[in-house]
Amino acid sequence: MAVFNRTIRARVHLFLCADLVYSRTGLRLSFVAQDLRIIRWEEIEALYLLLDIGMNDDPSLYEKLGGESGIHSLIAAFYVRVLADDELAPFFRGVSIEKLHLMQREFFAMALGGPITYSGRPMGHVHHGRGITARHFSRFVGHLLATLEDLDVSEVESAQVIERINSFANEVTGTSY
Repeated sequence: MAVFNRTIRARVHLFLCADLVYSRTGLRLSFVAQDLRIIRWEEIEALYLLLDIGMNDDPSLYEKLGGESGIHSLIAAFYVRVLADDELAPFFRGVSIEKLHLMQREFFAMALGGPITYSGRPMGHVHHGRGITARHFSRFVGHLLATLEDLDVSEVESAQVIERINSFANEVTGTSY
């Protein structure tokens, strides 16, 4: 049995520069950090998830959810729920809904393996000091799950979406600092 081994080299700029060598048999990260204090394991785990998405022939979650138009529909329906929630709506007062939708479409596309690059600030910076608790994050994810169900996304794919989004929970709630 031949071992399929494909290697990708990429230059990644988050808060650090990382040379990535990925193969189906493993991931090696070698960092040339600009500031070692800003490397968090959550970022490395998220990066691993994102790299793993593109390393097989199966369609990504992004593709399974309908690509760009599917993500657009998901975000529109999802934020109807979020903004109607009395506990979550105050976090979005004074926020441009158009910009929010744009940033969320980019973020979800990136998190679900799409070809779109997230151009927003890091999650920890965007949500820092806003008072978002684990309860708020749980309500947010609950609305996401309900929206996925309304859009007839399978249980397996819904669980995968939730798993990806949950990987950012510590950054959003500020518990990773």
